[in-house]
Amino acid sequence: MSKVLYITANPKEVEQSFSLQAGREFINVYKENNPNDEIIEIDLYKENIPLIDPDVFKGWGKLQSGKGFEELTDAEKTQVGRINELTEQFMEADKYIFVTPLWNLSMPPMMKAYIDTFLIAGKTFKYTEKGPVGLLENKKAVHIQAAGGVYSEGPAKDAEHGNSYMKTVLNFIGVTDVESILIEGTAIPVPGPEEIKAKASERVKEVVKNF
Repeated sequence: MSKVLYITANPKEVEQSFSLQAGREFINVYKENNPNDEIIEIDLYKENIPLIDPDVFKGWGKLQSGKGFEELTDAEKTQVGRINELTEQFMEADKYIFVTPLWNLSMPPMMKAYIDTFLIAGKTFKYTEKGPVGLLENKKAVHIQAAGGVYSEGPAKDAEHGNSYMKTVLNFIGVTDVESILIEGTAIPVPGPEEIKAKASERVKEVVKNF
């Protein structure tokens, strides 16, 4: 049995979002194919996702200096403790499904904040004399991203920093089995939403088979 994290970062309703609709189709098909797996859904716009702020840095600094967790202030305990919970949850999972829109050439800020909770030196990667090394092995990930334009090819290709960043982050921590489902051109009149959704559905069914 695998533990799967289904992580979404979009404040819209499912019916209003190309990425969330594709994500919901993916997770429904996955459940049918893997009924015994544990699936944990994380809506980043409804969860407490701490930012790396002064309390976090102060708390981390105290812990690194040898102080115990009980010596942190209440604010530091709250922030650092929640980040630790999210880090451990991420490390314990076997598979990850990330669902995001492409906003302003990147990803929603809540996804970046969430990434900051699991990109932790000494836990998901380590520094060595030969450079950083990922510590998470034998895990899989899928990133579902919808964009108003076309960024996988053409003149705007180098401007895309959503899916490219996600793959870089995951590879950095050792998750090298990463598939992308890119839903592009949602703001372009042609070919239109129905054809775009149909194409996305085909890609979902293709990827979910081996996930």
